[in-house]
Amino acid sequence: MFFDFPVFLGVEGLRRIGQVIQISPSGKAVIKAEMKPRIGSVVTDERNRQVGKVFDIIGPTISPYVEVDLNINNPHALIGRYLYFSYSRRQKKWSENDE
Repeated sequence: MFFDFPVFLGVEGLRRIGQVIQISPSGKAVIKAEMKPRIGSVVTDERNRQVGKVFDIIGPTISPYVEVDLNINNPHALIGRYLYFSYSRRQKKWSENDE
């Protein structure tokens, strides 16, 4: 089931994406999403170690999957584990009225 609310675990500001269900032939982790991160978001493990970045979000909107481009040596070790992303609201840097 897809939830559109924050799942906070462990380190403050980390939100759980979901569980890795497989590693694709191209070496990307496929995650059954509990929460949808933005494409390009940094992905970490439960110890807040960077493992890759969100590459794509696929599947139906009610039950999406997230593909993560991994940068670790043994991607198959992630199968069955939960991955996280760092969440922060983007602030507007400037507007036409600001000088």
